[in-house]
Amino acid sequence: MYIRRSIIALVALASFGGVMISTAACGSSSTPTSPTTTTADVTVSIAGILGAQSFVPNPVAMRVGQTISWKNADSITHDATQDGSGFTTGNVSAGATSSPIMMSTAGTFTYHCAIHPGMVGTITVQ
Repeated sequence: MYIRRSIIALVALASFGGVMISTAACGSSSTPTSPTTTTADVTVSIAGILGAQSFVPNPVAMRVGQTISWKNADSITHDATQDGSGFTTGNVSAGATSSPIMMSTAGTFTYHCAIHPGMVGTITVQ
């Protein structure tokens, strides 16, 4: 009887709001998780420590409300940090892609790699 109620409870939990859960042996279960990858509208490649050619494309054009990510195609860690204040990707390891950042204001935004300040780029948001 106890096992039957547990199975019914698990089915009910799995059905609630369309959330999927998985179970392991011995009656333990994992917590529902949401997807961790989100695709950006625009992706800039981090080519390496190449000055104004470090980010490709550069400059990059996009529209207000679109999102942008940086994919690190180099063999060392980089980031993208807006000059002054604003956005930062945090460290992006070799081969990884940053989380998308929404550009909600029109304008021209310059940025650099905080780890390697000679790496520079420009985003134009229309």
